[in-house]
Amino acid sequence: MHIKTTLRLLNQLSVRLEQFSECTGKLVSWLVLVMVLLVSYDVAMRYFFQSGSVALQEMEWHLFSLIFLIGASYTLKHDDHVRLDLFYKSKFMDDRRRAWVDLFGSIFLLIPFCILIISSAWPFVVQSYIHLEGSPDPGGLPYRWILKASIPLGFTFLLLQGIADIVKNLSTLLGKDT
Repeated sequence: MHIKTTLRLLNQLSVRLEQFSECTGKLVSWLVLVMVLLVSYDVAMRYFFQSGSVALQEMEWHLFSLIFLIGASYTLKHDDHVRLDLFYKSKFMDDRRRAWVDLFGSIFLLIPFCILIISSAWPFVVQSYIHLEGSPDPGGLPYRWILKASIPLGFTFLLLQGIADIVKNLSTLLGKDT
């Protein structure tokens, strides 16, 4: 009875973590629209009015970084990440084998890599904040630490989605659906 209760609680945790990933993915999708509008404006200003802006170009890169980093957990949740599908999607792989591959990958590759990046990025963010680092280019954006803080934030979101995937794969292997 204790194992069933634990699995039920873990499945509830997995559902909540996946809802969080879904929410962050939908929120970050609006940044894509903002970036498209910003790039369109920047291109129009440069080609029609010969007026460019370093700050606008940096903002485009910053938005792209945020979309990539914060959207990674949403991408993992929807199984749209990069994978060698030659074997994974072959007829020799059933759902249980895929669950084993995903479980192994999450436990031994994804989770340790996320922890490594999160722990390595914090000093990088703190130093940027302490020195109030800004763009080295004239007319660039200030407060670069905000962008740098998105690195550990994005990998924390990815770590949480990895935990949700571990629980989901364990449920598949134990014959229980989430």
